[in-house]
Amino acid sequence: MAKEISGYLKLQVKGGQANPSPPVGPALGAKGLNIMEFCKQFNGRTQDRMGQVLPVLVTIYADKSFDFVVKTPPAPVMLLEASKKKKGSAEPNRVKVGSVTWDQIKEIAGVKMPDLGAFTEESAMKMVAGTARSMGLKVSGKAPWEN
Repeated sequence: MAKEISGYLKLQVKGGQANPSPPVGPALGAKGLNIMEFCKQFNGRTQDRMGQVLPVLVTIYADKSFDFVVKTPPAPVMLLEASKKKKGSAEPNRVKVGSVTWDQIKEIAGVKMPDLGAFTEESAMKMVAGTARSMGLKVSGKAPWEN
């Protein structure tokens, strides 16, 4: 018999570094979940992605048990790492703060593919390139499909 779902919770936590302090502790505590149990399970599953910001979707059941799914890192975080910048532009349409190549876009799109909802690699690359432009990053070079 399936458990009754009482709600969902979305968090962004660094891989392998979940602890009971904010934002994890208060968010889980408010729902009545065992905070330390979540931290142990999350840190165990994300040991290989230490330090990366990872979105987590926690499914909360009526008996206060939970399951969670770890997603791929957000595209903006990966783009900032690729461009070696701390943050995006305050005015992305006027001030460009850095650049990324189409090869970097392709690599990020490949990682993000399960979470993007894109059917082809080309459409995933276009989504990531759009995110880069909206952050004030210039996409240098010629798009692979424009040859």
